[in-house]
Amino acid sequence: MRYCVISALFLLLLIQVSSASQWYVSLEGKSTNTGSQDKPWDIASALDGKQKVSAGDTIYLLKGSYKRRPNELFEIRLVGTSEKPIHIRPLPGKRAGIDGGLSVQSPSAHVWVRDLEIFVSEPVPEKPVSTGSHPKDLNKPWGGLHMHGGKNCKYINLIIHNCCQGIGCWKGEIEPEIYGCIIYNNGWLGTDRGHGHCIYTQNEQGVKTISNCIMTCRYDGSYTMHAYGSENAYVDNFLVEENICYNKGPFLIGGGRPSKNIRVFKNYLYAIDMRIGYNAPYNENCEIRDNIIVNGDLNINRYKKVLKEDNLVAKKGQKPPAGAKSFLLPNRFDGNRAHLAIYNYDKAKNVKITAKSFLQNGDSFRLMDPKNTFGNPFFEGTYTGDVMQLPVKTEFAVFVLFRNK
Repeated sequence: MRYCVISALFLLLLIQVSSASQWYVSLEGKSTNTGSQDKPWDIASALDGKQKVSAGDTIYLLKGSYKRRPNELFEIRLVGTSEKPIHIRPLPGKRAGIDGGLSVQSPSAHVWVRDLEIFVSEPVPEKPVSTGSHPKDLNKPWGGLHMHGGKNCKYINLIIHNCCQGIGCWKGEIEPEIYGCIIYNNGWLGTDRGHGHCIYTQNEQGVKTISNCIMTCRYDGSYTMHAYGSENAYVDNFLVEENICYNKGPFLIGGGRPSKNIRVFKNYLYAIDMRIGYNAPYNENCEIRDNIIVNGDLNINRYKKVLKEDNLVAKKGQKPPAGAKSFLLPNRFDGNRAHLAIYNYDKAKNVKITAKSFLQNGDSFRLMDPKNTFGNPFFEGTYTGDVMQLPVKTEFAVFVLFRNK
């Protein structure tokens, strides 16, 4: 009897695995095709629920840049389950990009979007445009990733650049996880200041998790983390951890309405400030632990309950700690990838890095500039199990470390 039960469970598992399908999208695809690799769909019909995509399926984007004008945002309306999420990703080994952006709409649920490049090919205006958040003379598609109605979705290892805003994650998006994304060179310059943030977000229900991302802004006035809203908007229930934010773009969680349940752990900031709380008359509770902020400050404003411990803050103009310190952050969804932050306090010509937690003896690797992950390596070699000597001369550096397959 026990053998029969085990056999039945094994058979059920095989049926569940075999029931997942693989679908394909190409630049020349058509909605009337079968969705096979030789007869792929178009991207719009594949993502917005018009095709027969079921829980557990994977949609592979074939090589190329997917572009539509006007209406540059392709909408996602797909429904998976917690046991069988729907995956949207490039075909392995291929580079697929969205020249425009994605908009996640209800009833999307348990969708994993990963490893895509999202950008806008039209340049920003050469001269500053009018003031405000949506100037009429901007003359550039908005682009980026915008989350309005997904539930329990994950956005993994995306590269988002040269959009008007990187990510917009709003109240209607419930329990998302933004993980491992590289967000840079977004925004535009107005006559008043820089506009457009890496991540602009608000939240009420569930927890929004933002983790393991690398973020930097193009202009002063833009924010890396901008969890913010007026007195009518909710900025509650955030878990923000192991992000690297640097050079331009303050890090803010707070708005005009009192916030609660804010957790900020192990973030690595350079030349920008971290501000928890804005102008609300009071806030409920926050936990700020193990963050490192160099050439910046940490401000926690008007909280009733604060747990603040083991943060290292070296303000601009203060003498930083001596020596060098590195932080290696392995990627939870890709065993061949990690993010690396280096604080070279003495500006030594070479910095010693150990990667024993990630690389094994004999592994070949490459270090990439986050703004040029498809270009030439900053440094490459074979790991010998000892420290790596990296030619880092600046006070701060950030890299993406890949183990070569």
